[in-house]
Amino acid sequence: MSKGRLRHGFTTGSAAAAGAKAGILFLAGYNSLEEIEIPLPGGGRLTIPIADAEPVEGGCSVTIIKDGGDDPDITHKARIRSIVRLLPEGEHGYVSIKGGKGVGMVTRPGLPVPVGEPAINPVPRQQIREAVLEGLDRACLKGSVSVTIEVVNGEKIAKKTLNPRLGIVGGISILGSRGTVRPFSNKAYMDTIAISMDVVKAGGLRRIALSTGGTSEMFLKRLLPGLPEVCFIQAGDFFSFSLNEAVKRDFQDIHYACFFGKLIKMAQGHPYTHARKCRIDFGLLASWCLSLGMGEEKALRVAKANTGREALGVIIEDTFGKEILYYTMKKVINSARRFSGFYPDLTFYLFDFDGELLATHRDPGKSEE
Repeated sequence: MSKGRLRHGFTTGSAAAAGAKAGILFLAGYNSLEEIEIPLPGGGRLTIPIADAEPVEGGCSVTIIKDGGDDPDITHKARIRSIVRLLPEGEHGYVSIKGGKGVGMVTRPGLPVPVGEPAINPVPRQQIREAVLEGLDRACLKGSVSVTIEVVNGEKIAKKTLNPRLGIVGGISILGSRGTVRPFSNKAYMDTIAISMDVVKAGGLRRIALSTGGTSEMFLKRLLPGLPEVCFIQAGDFFSFSLNEAVKRDFQDIHYACFFGKLIKMAQGHPYTHARKCRIDFGLLASWCLSLGMGEEKALRVAKANTGREALGVIIEDTFGKEILYYTMKKVINSARRFSGFYPDLTFYLFDFDGELLATHRDPGKSEE
């Protein structure tokens, strides 16, 4: 691996599949295994180290330590257990997959897994089945197989995820559409936004509250106390994506909360607001300030600001500060309409870091002719 290259990890789904295949082989007498090779969804192979294997009543329990690579999430280092039992009298090749302790249970519609089922997504389920069949073939064993997935401290880990909000209770989800974790990939975040919206829609709700992060979401919840928890979705830097996905699901009323730095990026037309991809044009911001009455000296301070927070401090102390913020909110709405179209109602909220609402603007949707 070249210097500076980021290391890929593997998903909870791959961890479960590795444990399931290894369990078959341990039952067949392969007692010296230290690692196991598994198939990846969509093709390719991956070799995963085995942390532990021990006999249990009627089968074998294999533990895999989930590795997030150089982009670790809350499940990094989680201990994923696959408890495998071979049923020789059963139909050969039939694999039953269950969720055990630490794996969440789905309680709301709109997710890829039906209500009442363990939160093991369809792609990992298929990956587990394929891994088990490989194990049976290698070991020359016949019969059906029962696989129960557990996660040590899964219920505790899940409290730091979106699972409780999505109606997944009692543990984490077993996920992974590709089997590996790409460092700093945006796909998982985008998938989470989309799935969260699916849950809201499945609940028959037509109103959502987007935010750029946990703090702005907390402030928005105070303003919208009657809105169900599930309707609040952290969109992060995905300005255009989140609005597009909301429109696809026909949400009629969209609320969006942020702080000044990202608000300016939105107002200046950036579809994605991460600092690696775009920066605030402070010169343009200063020109807006000048056009609305700010004096040249203060406008120059805005133009030379290092951060959005610094620029905001200059603006709010100015005589025309409220006008400047209102103008900026209108600019944000104009940018948002590029991605949402004219149908949904849009309301944007600007907070300071103490939670004070500095400005808000609502733009009712218009029927398409």
